[in-house]
Amino acid sequence: MEPRAAADVLKSQLKTPKTPLTIADAATQSGLALRDAERGLHQLTSEYRGHLRVTDDGDLLFLFPYGFEKPWETRDAVDRFLQKAGSTLMGMARFVVRAWLTIAIIGYALIFLAIVIGLMFAQQQGNNSRRGGGFGGAFGYMFLRLVGDALFWTFHPFSPLNYGYYDRGYGFSGARAPARRKDETPFYEKVNRFVFGPSVPPADPLETERLILAEIRAQKGRIGLADVMRVTGLPREEADPKMARLMLDYAGEVEVSEEGGITYTFAELRKSADEAPGVRPPAIWTKSLRLPPLTGNDGGANFLVSALNAFNLLMSSVAFSANLTLARINQLFFTPHPRHIPFIPIPYDGIPIALGLVPLVFSLLIFALPIGRAILRPIRARAVAKENGRRQVLREVVTRIERHDEVPEQALADAWTKATGSPPDEKELTRIVTELGGDVDLEANEKDGQPGVRYRFVDLETEASALEEERQAATDAEVHLAPVVFRSDNTEN
Repeated sequence: MEPRAAADVLKSQLKTPKTPLTIADAATQSGLALRDAERGLHQLTSEYRGHLRVTDDGDLLFLFPYGFEKPWETRDAVDRFLQKAGSTLMGMARFVVRAWLTIAIIGYALIFLAIVIGLMFAQQQGNNSRRGGGFGGAFGYMFLRLVGDALFWTFHPFSPLNYGYYDRGYGFSGARAPARRKDETPFYEKVNRFVFGPSVPPADPLETERLILAEIRAQKGRIGLADVMRVTGLPREEADPKMARLMLDYAGEVEVSEEGGITYTFAELRKSADEAPGVRPPAIWTKSLRLPPLTGNDGGANFLVSALNAFNLLMSSVAFSANLTLARINQLFFTPHPRHIPFIPIPYDGIPIALGLVPLVFSLLIFALPIGRAILRPIRARAVAKENGRRQVLREVVTRIERHDEVPEQALADAWTKATGSPPDEKELTRIVTELGGDVDLEANEKDGQPGVRYRFVDLETEASALEEERQAATDAEVHLAPVVFRSDNTEN
């Protein structure tokens, strides 16, 4: 019988799934064969986040703390909805910001610059018409000369300030200089980083499964929950249901030692055309999380974006104060005025939306988002440090159990402090120990009378002992393939 069909039968027949039950209990209550009842229980364990227990005699017990219900589905659905909605809104926001900064903000900067130059020429024309020249013309000439010189020395191919000039390997004096690496990042991506921070690549949904499968092969097809936590960092409550699902997908079996240690055997996964021994994937505690940079840009890119945005913010304020509506701009530049007649002030005719309100709001938001991320940065830094501390505590527990050493509380606290730079909170450390199945070792504390608490991880200890025996008993015959008796090609390999 297929595991899915067996699980459906068990779900309809088992009345008290929240209490521990054996495979024989499930077979008796459902009428299924023992092998079908076992497959169905593992399917239910994977689907309903069940747990496994082992008695002193080595009997395997199945427990479903949520019954055959999924109360987490509503929470997960809400989380998925919020995540999807957040991703959608973030994508729309990124598009708007990219379009705004790469098109609108530069466009506004050019528009404002054109208005300033136009007003200078208008003032120059008015002065010339009255006095035959004056300060406005000289100022306009100096302004245009300054802009022209800046463009020349920035973009001219022989300018020492031009990036392309450095790419050819020459310095200011023409001497050979180290080649400067050209930044190929598009400007819109630099803007995106400035506002939202560096882009994070999406997580691979199969990465966790690949790590576990690599660990299975490297460990002779026998692993325990400690091995799963070692390579993935998953908490014990998530590692247990995941192993139940992997058993169904990869023909695994559960073995229980005389001491009650649970091991998972995947003999079929050992078969390989490459007989080289598998390499264990690196442990999760070798990969320290790092807080991403605030923008990921260099100082020049951040300064350029800030300068453009600040210029538009300033000019939008000027537009408000000068009442620069589109109608007023039209009257200033396109309505002919008689010569020698002074300029007549135009009365207030509404809020300057295009040149005032729009650039003002967007410019404020563009500055507000990175400032907000900077304010929240300490919170994210604490979360990163907390995860790094948890990984180092996991390392201390797993490695000490593999060496059959005791696990003192001080060693766990030192591991946390080394990873985070600050001592752990007592409640946080106790929570992590509890998640790993640890408990205070009262006998060891009373026996030696030394200060400090020591912990016992009974499940992980019995699991480690059982895995040693299982791996020693594993044969290389599980890896080797039988001789090839048929080829569809003509090669000898």
